Amino acid sequence: MSDGDQTPDRPSVEVPFRYHLELTPAQLKITHTALRSLLDDFGHDQPEILELIREVLRKLPDDHAIRAIQLDLEVERGLASDRDDSSGDGRRPPAA
Repeated sequence: MSDGDQTPDRPSVEVPFRYHLELTPAQLKITHTALRSLLDDFGHDQPEILELIREVLRKLPDDHAIRAIQLDLEVERGLASDRDDSSGDGRRPPAA
């Protein structure tokens, strides 16, 4: 939904700003999984919350792309990258 979108059940709402997130593949998979779980947990008496969760899920890659992310490998890659960057300047320390 963009600024000024209007539907019969939802009046036009001006959004003052939007967030932009840069997620690693592992973070994306965790976010998708958490939102799916949240969607399953909310009751039928909270349709506004359910729709909000669905709106966010629609902004994420499809289920096939999410399933293709191998969480264990992505976490290992992230840990290796963190170790490589531990010198603070993005370069590896000189070999002794």
